[in-house]
Order: sequence, then C-alpha cells, then structure tokens
Amino acid sequence: MNLPFLGHRHKKNGDDGGAPARARSSAGAPPPDAETVAALLSECELLRSQATRAGILLDDTPASLEALDQLVPRWRDDAETLPWLGHDAGLYLGTVVVRTVPGAAWRIRSDGEPVVRLASGREVEVGAAGQEWAASGVPELSQLYAEIAET
Repeated sequence: MNLPFLGHRHKKNGDDGGAPARARSSAGAPPPDAETVAALLSECELLRSQATRAGILLDDTPASLEALDQLVPRWRDDAETLPWLGHDAGLYLGTVVVRTVPGAAWRIRSDGEPVVRLASGREVEVGAAGQEWAASGVPELSQLYAEIAET
C-alpha cells in the first residue's frame, strides 16, 4: 500500500536533495506525526462497516479481534471485496497492537507499506497477515495478536 500523503521516497529525477525521506512530504510540509498516521491507518472503513452489519463493535481492543474471527466470511465469494477487506483487517490488527502493546508503533517502509514495529525492534507485516485471514481465516487475528503481544 502506497501512502502518498506521507511523501515520496525520491523525486522523479532521482535526486532527493540529500534529505531523508521522513523529513519530506509531497506538499513540502513537515511529515505527519505518529498520532496522525495511526489515526489514518485505523480507519479501516470496509472492515468496520462489515463488522457493524454483523453487530460487532470494533473498539480497538483484543476482544474485538476475537469477535472478528467469528464473522461468517461472506466476503470470500467476492473477488473485488476480498483484497480490500484483507487490507483493512491487517490495518485493524496493527491498530489494536499499536494501541495496546507497550512500545509498538507504526512504521512506513520505504516501499510505502505500513508495518508495526515492536519495542524489541521486530517488525510485523500486518497487511500480509490481514490478507491471509480474509482469504482463509488462518491464522486468526486474535491468535496473531496474542503471539505479537507476548514478544
């Protein structure tokens, strides 16, 4: 996932002027702070609408991940919805981790993909985990959370 609001890694001509990517943004303004990035990544609009229709409140807690694991996966029959829902599921997993695991924070890799960086330095590719969950239900989001939280 490329996040253009966070800026470009290199200018089109390849000259980045020597400035680090995190110090630039597409509008020339300072980069967004961690809270702004976390708020944008936590939106997960498609997943939240699916959960609401199923009567599940996504309150950014580990218990809400357990509730998502119990959803009937009707989206698996919709090739258009599946990747978007998987992406949202990964971002939601990351949101719960960032909000509940001490020292966890979002990091945007140089390829534009958001990952969760734990206090130990380990990075978790939540996007891929969300895609796997949406496609097959395995591993469960709550199980992933438990594994991430104990490291």
